[in-house]
Amino acid sequence: MRWPKGLDGLCYGGDYNPEQWPETTWVEDVELMRRARVNLVTVGVFAWSRLEPHPGEYTVDWLDRALDLLQQGGIRVVLATPTASPPPWFSLTHPDALPVTADGVRLRHGSRDTYCAAAPAYRVAARRIAAMLAERYRDHPALAMWHVHNEYGTVCHCPHAADAFRRWLQQRYGDLDRLNEAWTGAFWSQCYSEWTQIDPPRATQYLTNPTQVLDFRRFWSDELLAAYRDQRDLLREHTPDVPVTTNYVFGDWVPVDHARWAREIDLIAVDHYPTETDGRAEEQTALAADLARSWSRPVTGDGSPPSAGRHRPWLLMESAPNLIYRYAEGTAYAKEPGRMLRHSIAHVARGSRGAMFFQWRAPRGGAEAFHSAMVPHAGADSRTFRSAVQLGEALRLLAATDTAAVAARAAIGWDAASGWALQHPGLPSGHISYADEVAAAHRALWRCGITTDFVCPATGPLDLTGYRMLVLPALYLMDDAVADTLADWVRTGGYLVVSYLSGVADPDARVRLGGYPGALRELLGVRSEEFLPLGPDGTVRLSGGRTGRLWRERFEAGAAEPVLDYVDGVLAGQPAVTRRSVGAGAAWYLSTRLDDDGYRELLAVVAAEAGVAPVLPAAPAGVEAVRRVDGTTRWLFLFNHGREEAVVAATGDVLVSGGVLPSGEIMVAGEFLPASDVLLTVGGGPGRWPGAPAGVTGILGRGRGSRRVRVPPGGLLVLREPDQPVGNRNHRHPTPSGADGHRH
Repeated sequence: MRWPKGLDGLCYGGDYNPEQWPETTWVEDVELMRRARVNLVTVGVFAWSRLEPHPGEYTVDWLDRALDLLQQGGIRVVLATPTASPPPWFSLTHPDALPVTADGVRLRHGSRDTYCAAAPAYRVAARRIAAMLAERYRDHPALAMWHVHNEYGTVCHCPHAADAFRRWLQQRYGDLDRLNEAWTGAFWSQCYSEWTQIDPPRATQYLTNPTQVLDFRRFWSDELLAAYRDQRDLLREHTPDVPVTTNYVFGDWVPVDHARWAREIDLIAVDHYPTETDGRAEEQTALAADLARSWSRPVTGDGSPPSAGRHRPWLLMESAPNLIYRYAEGTAYAKEPGRMLRHSIAHVARGSRGAMFFQWRAPRGGAEAFHSAMVPHAGADSRTFRSAVQLGEALRLLAATDTAAVAARAAIGWDAASGWALQHPGLPSGHISYADEVAAAHRALWRCGITTDFVCPATGPLDLTGYRMLVLPALYLMDDAVADTLADWVRTGGYLVVSYLSGVADPDARVRLGGYPGALRELLGVRSEEFLPLGPDGTVRLSGGRTGRLWRERFEAGAAEPVLDYVDGVLAGQPAVTRRSVGAGAAWYLSTRLDDDGYRELLAVVAAEAGVAPVLPAAPAGVEAVRRVDGTTRWLFLFNHGREEAVVAATGDVLVSGGVLPSGEIMVAGEFLPASDVLLTVGGGPGRWPGAPAGVTGILGRGRGSRRVRVPPGGLLVLREPDQPVGNRNHRHPTPSGADGHRH
């Protein structure tokens, strides 16, 4: 199915809330959308109380007019079911459907997400409002896609949730003997003799049963998925030719296994809000995009993913135009000029079918009155909106890249259940975050300039076809089948890097006996007998001038060769990092978290052995390079995250260039413009960009056959590289020792 229905090229727009504004503002909105080249907006996400002010009584004339106006303006619509925010009458009529915390506190109406997905009344009401929308708008010409709910993630521990949990456990285990064994019920006298004795993991005297907590997280992901399916199936029945999606949200608090959900969703849609204000925001952007692209890999008939490089469409559904939210400190920082453009196009470079924002127009009031918007409180006469206009132009110019693939020969393991298991407070350290471990591995590869996929071992048979290198950070839960697949893959030429806390437990969170890392001991050729965790700020010196942090282990190298040793402390002279040759491949073990430079250097060495090269081996510091390929056509995306102009060795025709003017405004241009109007092109002699403030210079020309291109500070450049002969399509340049594309 082609998505969104009736829309060609890349998607651009955001959440639009006409119910918050008088209709005179709608007219202005459509005019501004056309100016910014917006072609898709999400409507109705939080409009339940406006659509259904009383049970079963609908007020939809306003929505009719809004959709008609958008259609007349050439703007297509992602129509949302508003079930993330039930109206006040629902909460008053069905107080049993309000969520209950693990402490037993029933939350009240007054915010969003005040519902229990397991409550029958909620599921009935959600289907009813979805059915009304499907029946009324099934044939509306503006309808391009359905958007079910918003950021599924509300957890509940109420009696409805308890009943559903018991049914899920009965289906998973069949009988109580199997459950008691999986949950290690003999510990602390927790063997159950009746299903009715089992509750969700609520507040208790001390530590909860880790497998009970893990199973509840798995169950709740499935329960939310069932709620999504309720609406999806109903919408498909009415509009089988219109795709259906829901928006994923990132965070270790999210009780959703997005990889398992992926096969149920027509289009993977993600909301991404970086939380860092330094260069890590760009790293977070790349990580989120690579995860989304990997979740979008289609499944085969047996449930397994196909070979590397094949993906369904995915879309950046929400992001913040001009702010970075540091939730932990309660501060919203302004993005400096150029960052909105770079972040948005970075998602496109890694496979997104466009860039969408929350939200179109900043509201006058409400809980998120100061949330970032394409049209801020200042209105269209603002740097933010002018930047939005330039971004719209960039996306129009990038339409040619829409069907190109992002190929990766390196991958990182991802497993939501391992992340949940590692959150249990009974582990040897409370300072290990699965999300941080994954981010550290991805950051190291990103700084090597290597494009990375993710593989999800727990979602079906693990297929590593097409990958030469795999990193497993803290893959705590592992079954025997995955361990066997990894061993076979390494023997046939794969290069595996495994960090501490991988393979330690089985899928029921029961520790494997005989020494760590459990399921991978034989493959790695090591046997760890003791964990020696460090404090949150603790470090340990390693050989080679490197540093370890967070974790240490006392282990025997056995069949493996030591690569780095501990230098000080109780483990002085003992191995910290090892390598074992296995058949045509090799397996590495990391018993500590290497410092960022050390991690990058190590993965660069492994990548060189594996024949995995950076996109641009000679990329200068601060430049990110991503390549998309469509047959013999290749598109090279270059992002300069630094403060100085970067000169990059690259060949091709300029498709899009973007830079920041001294005034703080951004400017986007394409090769179709006259050379004198292009801010950044390549090929001719030096010159000055006409009409720009003094000091803005470029290299004038059409950009054909160039061997060096200039990327402005805070800017970007997209090139169409010379067509590559079919026989050389999979050619990879050799990786010189220590080479990387992101030397920071």
